[in-house]
Amino acid sequence: MGRWEPDAQGRLQQAAMALYTERGFDQTTVAEIAERAGLTERTFFRYFADKREVLFGGQLQLLEQLTKSVAEAPDSSAPLDAVSTAMQAVSAFFDDRRDASRLRQAVIEANPALQERELSKRSALAAAMADGLVTRGVAETTARLTAEAGAAVFQLAFEQWLADDTHDLAHFVRRAVAELKGGF
Repeated sequence: MGRWEPDAQGRLQQAAMALYTERGFDQTTVAEIAERAGLTERTFFRYFADKREVLFGGQLQLLEQLTKSVAEAPDSSAPLDAVSTAMQAVSAFFDDRRDASRLRQAVIEANPALQERELSKRSALAAAMADGLVTRGVAETTARLTAEAGAAVFQLAFEQWLADDTHDLAHFVRRAVAELKGGF
């Protein structure tokens, strides 16, 4: 086995995505992922708590960055503008991950349990943005409503970004926020 090869985590992620795509999420085992990556199951569990975490890993860092970006938006920003600025900032994380994001989304769409986890992730995004807004001094009700709208904007923008190779994710965030503002 190639245990000494670099980027074990990346190799595990690539192996998992290939197997999820080939066989389906439920039909893929951790042992198969580790074997495909040329690693052991023990190594897999050093990086991931379970095989779902291959799809949802990194969420904590994204949430922390989102909360921080909302809280640090310019003082003159209205709540929705602070959320928009933060979503555009975290969008850069996805810039070179469109193809991988498409594969990930296809795996999630094929599995109801993963869809449920994705909804939980959306809820966590809204909570992170609400926390950032409350830190800015925004009233809790306004913070929660704005954050929920922001989470919906991000989801819509993400779907549009996956379907359209002509723009970055931040473009779709800006467009969705503009459309939301135009609706009021």
